[in-house]
Amino acid sequence: MNELAIYQVDAFATRAFEGNPAGVCILEAWPSDATMLAIAAEMNVAETGFSVKQGDTYGLRWFTPTTEVALCGHGTLANAHVLFNELGVSDSLLRFETQSGQLRVERAEQGKLSMDFPAVPNEPCAEPAGLAEALGTKLLAVHRGRYLMCELESAAAVSALKPDFGLLAKIPFNVIVTAPGEGPYDFVSRFFALPVGVAEDPVTGSAHCELTPFWAKRLGKTQFAARQLSARGGDVDCELRGDRVQLTGSAVTVLRGQMLLP
Repeated sequence: MNELAIYQVDAFATRAFEGNPAGVCILEAWPSDATMLAIAAEMNVAETGFSVKQGDTYGLRWFTPTTEVALCGHGTLANAHVLFNELGVSDSLLRFETQSGQLRVERAEQGKLSMDFPAVPNEPCAEPAGLAEALGTKLLAVHRGRYLMCELESAAAVSALKPDFGLLAKIPFNVIVTAPGEGPYDFVSRFFALPVGVAEDPVTGSAHCELTPFWAKRLGKTQFAARQLSARGGDVDCELRGDRVQLTGSAVTVLRGQMLLP
């Protein structure tokens, strides 16, 4: 029986039980896809990230309990957190090779980590049939990039949203819901990912790759304090840098253990 070191990290959180939990496995070699999918299903969090050192970079792949995904922001943050803070990697900058290209993570102020991701543009589109009914609210506008992005009138409307997940599962897209923020926040959001087996993702780094350029056009600036209004909630500092987005947040380890593989 093989033993695998495994961690669970709450990403975009400053204390346990907030932010978005991610499984983390740092490996010497890639296991089979079936093994990684089985581990992700056993962890039963939104995503589990697997990293393998490749020269001066790391390969990084992410799996939900049901499928592999091409980009996962909180999973990237969690893997970098484990390398820096659990395994003692002394480098100030980590480079990850992924399906979405090279992603960079560096140490930031106050113990935070900053991630460099591709910006994702979107364009206005027609409202898909059944979307407003599934979300249970009137939509001001809908945009299409990597995901569907729905505008609501206020942060309160985003917070109060109670989707019908049975109906939302019929929409073949991951869905961002967003509105202008209140208080210290420039914008707020929630994220629903039924196509990859996640009803509501607590805090979604990849969604902010699309939210950041969108709100940059709306608000006429490039730096933002964002809040994802899931039940767990989480803060993301966002900055648009040309065709890249810098996402900064905190992470905390909540579990260290050994998984016994057959």
